[in-house]
Amino acid sequence: MQADFVIIGSGSAGATMAARLSESGRHSVIVLEFGGSDIGPLIQMPAALSYPMNMAMYDWGYKSEPEPHLGGRQLVVPRGKVVGGSSSINGMVYVRGHARDFDTWAQSGAKGWSYADVLPYFKRMENWHDGGHGGDPAWRGTDGPLHVTRGKRDNPLFKAFVEAGAQAGFERTDDYNGEKQEGFGPMEQTVWNGRRWSTANAYLKPALKRSNLELVKCFARRVVIENGRAVGVEIERGGRKEIVRANREVIVSASSINSPKLLMLSGIGPAAHLAEHGIDVMADRPGVGQNLQDHLELYIQQASTQPITLYKHWNLWGKALAGAQWLFFKSGLGASNQFESAGFIRSRAGVEYPDIQFHFLPIAVRYDGQAAAEGHGFQAHVGPMRSASRGAVTLKSGDPKQSPSILFNYMSDPQDWADFRHCIRVTREIFAQPAFDAFRGAEILPGAAAQSDDELDAHIREHAESAYHPCGTCRMGAADDRQAVVDVQCRVIGVDGLRVADSSIFPTIPNGNLNAPSIMVGEKASDHILGQGMLPPEQVQPWINPRWQESDR
Repeated sequence: MQADFVIIGSGSAGATMAARLSESGRHSVIVLEFGGSDIGPLIQMPAALSYPMNMAMYDWGYKSEPEPHLGGRQLVVPRGKVVGGSSSINGMVYVRGHARDFDTWAQSGAKGWSYADVLPYFKRMENWHDGGHGGDPAWRGTDGPLHVTRGKRDNPLFKAFVEAGAQAGFERTDDYNGEKQEGFGPMEQTVWNGRRWSTANAYLKPALKRSNLELVKCFARRVVIENGRAVGVEIERGGRKEIVRANREVIVSASSINSPKLLMLSGIGPAAHLAEHGIDVMADRPGVGQNLQDHLELYIQQASTQPITLYKHWNLWGKALAGAQWLFFKSGLGASNQFESAGFIRSRAGVEYPDIQFHFLPIAVRYDGQAAAEGHGFQAHVGPMRSASRGAVTLKSGDPKQSPSILFNYMSDPQDWADFRHCIRVTREIFAQPAFDAFRGAEILPGAAAQSDDELDAHIREHAESAYHPCGTCRMGAADDRQAVVDVQCRVIGVDGLRVADSSIFPTIPNGNLNAPSIMVGEKASDHILGQGMLPPEQVQPWINPRWQESDR
C-alpha cells in the first residue's frame, strides 16, 4: 500500500486535507482511521449529542490523570474514534475564535497565521446560512463544503438570555463570527437539513468517490523514519503489522492527544522521556506533548417557574416522539444541538477582547445526559477562555496500544480562581435581570447558599468540567524555537516529509469551540502541502470595545 500522501486520522483537519489534497486528481491519498462508520441516528441526530461522546464505540475513552487542583478528580477527555473524528461526536457549536487570537499566534512566532491570513480559509470552508437573522456577509463564506446554520430560537428563554445580557449593560452582536465577537446573540451550529454536518459529511464522503483517495481502517502504531525522513506509517489490522508507504509526505492529524503520542512513539519528542521508554530518538523536540491547554467551564443552573423548558420532552415518550420526528422529517427538537444563544464578554476593564464565553441551554442537564432532578430549568455554561494553566500529554509506555498520560493541570494559575468566581457572579447578575422575571425560580447550581470566595472555590473544585477543547501539544512556531514542534508550514522541525495539522499545533487556545479553527488548519495546511501559493490575506479590523480600558461592558 502506498500513496503520495498518507494522513493519520479522518477528523476535523484530516478529512479536510483528504478532500483538498485529492481534489486535483494529480495526487494519491490514503487516510488511516481506527474508528468505524458514523452512520446511525445517535451521531447524525444533533440533539443526541450527549450519547456518542460517552460511547466506547465512538470515543477513545481517555481520562485525565487525577487533577491536583480539582480535588484529585479524573476528568473524561472524549476524542472521536470514528469517521469524522471529534467532529462526529462534538456539540456542533461553530466559533471561529476572535481575530486577536490569530494575531497572537503570529506574534508568538507563527508568522502567516494572523487573522488576515486565516480569514480567507475560514471563508473558503464555510457555506453560511444566516437564517434571516442578520450578520456580516462580507466576513463570511457562502460556497464552501461546511454548512453553518442557526437554530430557530423558538423557545422564549433564548431571547430572554440575550435580552438579559443587554440589560446588564453588555453588548449585543448579530454575528460573533463576523466583525464583532463581543456581546450576546444567536449561536451558530454545524447542522444541515437537520443532520450533524461533520467533516465526514462535508469533506470526506464526497471526496471518497474519487479513485485517488482511499480510507483504510487500521491502527496507526508509529511513523516510519529512515535517514531523517518520514517514509510511511506502521499500521496494524487483522492482527498483522504492515507499512503504508508515503511517496511524498506523512501528515499526522490524530488530535491533540494522539498526535503527540504518535510523534513520541516514532522517536520525536523530549529525548530523556523517550529514552525512559526505550524509544530511539529521531529528533529531540522537548515541546512534543507540552503546552496542553483546554477550556474549563461550569453550568450555572436556574429553576424555571414556567414549564417551557426541554424538560417536558425529557422522558421516554418525549424522546421517542422527537426521535421519530427527526427520523422521518429531519425536523423538530432532534434537528438542533439546542445551543442557540451565546455570549462573549470581557472579565474586567483592561482586557481588550472577550475572555469569557457563554453557551445557553433551555434545560438544566449535564453533558452526560443526566437531567437535573428539580425538573424545569435552564442553564448557562460559562468559563474563562484564556487560562495561563498548562498541562502535558506523555507516554505511559512504549506500547502503542497503551493510552497516554494526560494531565491538564487545570486551575494551577491563581488567576484562574478569581476568573471563575467572576464567571459565576456575572452569570448570576445576568439571570437576575428583568428579562428572566417571568421564568426565574430558585438557583439549582451552585445554589444561593454559595456566596463567599471559599464557598465558590469549593463548588468550582467539585463541579468544573472540561468543555472538551484540548489543544496546543505540538505547538507551531519559528523553526529556531526549541519548544516549537512544527514550523509555520506545519512541518515537523528536524524531520523531513512529516507534518502535523490539527488542534495540537495551536500556539494558544482560541476564544471559543475548536472545531472551526481545526478545520481551518486543515484547509490552510493543504495549500502549504501542495505548495501552490496561499490565498491572499484580507485586512479587516475587528470591532474592539471603545470602553475596554475603563469597563468590562
